[in-house]
Amino acid sequence: MTEAFLHRHGRHVHSHPHSGTHRHLLRPRPSTSGASDAHAAGHGHSHGLVDPSIKRSREGLRAVGLALFVLALTAAAQTLVFVVSGSVALLADLIHNFGDAATAIPLAIAFVLRSERAERVAGGLVVLAIFVSACVAGYEAVVRLIEPREPVALGALAAAGALGYLGNVAAARIRTRAGLRLDSPALIADGDHARADAYVSLAVVASAAAVALGADVADPLIGLAITLVILRITWQSWLTVSGRTHHHH
Repeated sequence: MTEAFLHRHGRHVHSHPHSGTHRHLLRPRPSTSGASDAHAAGHGHSHGLVDPSIKRSREGLRAVGLALFVLALTAAAQTLVFVVSGSVALLADLIHNFGDAATAIPLAIAFVLRSERAERVAGGLVVLAIFVSACVAGYEAVVRLIEPREPVALGALAAAGALGYLGNVAAARIRTRAGLRLDSPALIADGDHARADAYVSLAVVASAAAVALGADVADPLIGLAITLVILRITWQSWLTVSGRTHHHH
């Protein structure tokens, strides 16, 4: 029967050898053992345990904040490369990255409010952002078909692409893990969002390599292929957010 007298205080579990009422030094209020203790717990009497919704809110905010920090570092490093090389193609990528970071705002608000509805709205905005990524990649590809890119500052382009890839993969991992742990479709979708951007960055590296090798025509084709990949991610994320599927990575 000793389990009945086990008490949890934060992380510490201790047992009381006797039944009946007993006092805790730090908590003047008597706490009783056995059934009445379970009864007290039912009335919101908790021994220093954090409310699950607050805990979830904190964990969600931590994940959103950490991913945002990683992406901010990435954008800062890319800005440096842009300043050094003055590449216009890079500027487009940068603007896009800063726009992407903005999806953290509605998600953070949803976690602060601890509102499932706000989370769903945030998820919808994330899916929209992924779709915009696809449009940007597609537009770039079409423009490059019409006028091939000059092989200017290819090294800088490849370096910025590599940085973008690494940053987005890290952000995707943080978001997806937390999203699965907290069962948050919006956070999972934002993980997909970062993954989509990682593909965009990878396309930048591949394009630079193609132009460097003189295979200019491969440049826009890579862009179109990436556009299709992102459109597929958009669809998967929409299914996740609208609750039709729970996909696990």
